[in-house]
Amino acid sequence: MEIATVRGRLRAAFPKVDHRAMRLVRAPGRVNLIGEHTDYNDGFVLPAAIGLEVWIGFVRTDDRRIEMVLGDGSRDGFDLDGVMTARGGWIHRIAGMAWALAEQDLEPRGLRGVLLSEIPIGAGLSSSAAVEVATAWALLDDRPLEPMAIARAAQRAENGFVGVQSGIMDPFASAFGRRDSALLVDCRSLEYRPVPLPVDRYAIVACDTRAPHRLESSEYNARRAQCETVVAIVAESQPEVRSLRDVTLEMLAEVDDLDPVLRRRADHVVRENERVMRAVDVLEGGQPEALGGLFAESHASLRELYEVSSPELDLLVEIAVSTPGVLGARMTGAGFGGCTVNLVEHASMGRFRSSVERRYEAGTGRPPGIYVVDAVAGAGEVSV
Repeated sequence: MEIATVRGRLRAAFPKVDHRAMRLVRAPGRVNLIGEHTDYNDGFVLPAAIGLEVWIGFVRTDDRRIEMVLGDGSRDGFDLDGVMTARGGWIHRIAGMAWALAEQDLEPRGLRGVLLSEIPIGAGLSSSAAVEVATAWALLDDRPLEPMAIARAAQRAENGFVGVQSGIMDPFASAFGRRDSALLVDCRSLEYRPVPLPVDRYAIVACDTRAPHRLESSEYNARRAQCETVVAIVAESQPEVRSLRDVTLEMLAEVDDLDPVLRRRADHVVRENERVMRAVDVLEGGQPEALGGLFAESHASLRELYEVSSPELDLLVEIAVSTPGVLGARMTGAGFGGCTVNLVEHASMGRFRSSVERRYEAGTGRPPGIYVVDAVAGAGEVSV
């Protein structure tokens, strides 16, 4: 994003503010390489922050008012002392972040700003989390910002204000991202470490079905409730169990009358946690070729056991894995639409793009979105 572009949008949206005082913050979206629907089960995930980002250019004000304008000219705002009234439309995530920061005794300040996003909406690349993380940087003035506090506040905003019972993975990746690396995150302890990616040979490509999902109206919250039900059942005989992170396949086998749907949900989460750790082993061991099988297992599990894939996602994966030079492909994100993540040899990128564009449009009647992305550093302020 060009700084001049942001400044020009700010000047057009708020001609009376002092544009020489503009501040600029950025927060990346994310792609999850493997570890889907494990984060809210205290499990393991392997996301990477990506170079599709949210940018907020803003000027501080002395009042208690937030006013924001989007790239398409949409305008909205709210008073910080009446944040609970800002429930609806795109502004609610900004308001939710102001509410969550105040709940953590991090008092936000008023501003006039423009929000520009490079992240396709509804693609499952965490545009919402990026908005929230960037908002935290904009609202908190010059006080030291701890990435963990921001990630926790963003999750609290989603759970307590927006109403999506999501885990911490998305804002964590946006806040903590590392260049050319994924992050192995333990979603219980929140310990993490960077895992280098084979960027010299393979590119990360997100392919968008352009069949967007809405988590608030999907079965996302239902999946979480199903997992919690399994935990309660297993804990009756295994009191040490606090989440599906603690459950083993042997424990599940001992529950004779477990509902088949619940068994499938739990089976996915238990095996997916194992796949994450195997993926880390092969990456750190310099054997990325083994990721292909893990991606395939993960996608099949998400389709058949967790039932969050879609015909469009399945088609994109089918096209990808049949194209020479593709190491692996799977759906990424919550599902019910959105994107696949693909690891593609640099030398095969042209062939991959051509195959996906031609075959996906032939199968669905609409073109896919194809985004070749780098793994980038986490959110922060940009010098202007």
